[in-house]
Formats: sequence, structure tokens, C-alpha cells
Amino acid sequence: MGEPGKAGYDTTLPAANIYEVPCPILRALEVIGGKWKLPLLWHLADGAVRFNALHREVRGITHMMLSKCLKELEEDGLLRRSECGGKIRHVEYALTGRGRRLLPALRELYRWGEEQLSQDGGGRTAC
Repeated sequence: MGEPGKAGYDTTLPAANIYEVPCPILRALEVIGGKWKLPLLWHLADGAVRFNALHREVRGITHMMLSKCLKELEEDGLLRRSECGGKIRHVEYALTGRGRRLLPALRELYRWGEEQLSQDGGGRTAC
């Protein structure tokens, strides 16, 4: 790969198939991509949330898909799962330091998306 250009990062494409070499953008999309991971991360930005609260807040997600996404985000080091004891046991999820480092990028992506919605006259999605 070459030197950083005007964009601030190396924009030289590898000679090999882009999907067969390490690419930071593709890795990031692999970790946070999909329909449900970004909404889950967004809801965890303010602190720890119980499983059932996440299920209520992220409308449309099934219990199975919620469990799957949370497990993948935990495996990728973006959140931690805590079992809380007491009379009634429950599970909470919270962002790790690695997950928190993602929040500024998500905020910028949100701002960019707002600009696109205003330019496109509303777009296809709503938060």
C-alpha cells in the first residue's frame, strides 16, 4: 500500500482481490454491519442495558436475532455481558472501551446520514 493521500488515508487498492486482503473498512463493516448491530450499539451508548430492555427498545428484533447479535458483538470485543444476581437474576450488556471508541465514528455517520436525508427529501428509513 502507498502513502496517505489527500483523504488522510491510503486510497491505493491492492493488486489482489479486495475481499482477499485485509481492509480496515471491510473489517469494520463486518463487525458492525447488518440490520441490528448499529441500533444495538446506539442503545448501549448511554450505559448498561438489560436484555429485555434492549428487546423492547429495538423494535422488530426477535429474541433469537438479539441473542445472536449480542453474542457477535461480545466476541468482537465491543460489549460485555454481565450476569447480575440477587433475588431476580438478569443479564446486562454494556459497551467496552473498544465499543466506546466507535461512538464518535457513529455520531459522524449519523450526521452524514442527516445531511443525506435532507438532500434526498426524507430517504427510506427513519430512526
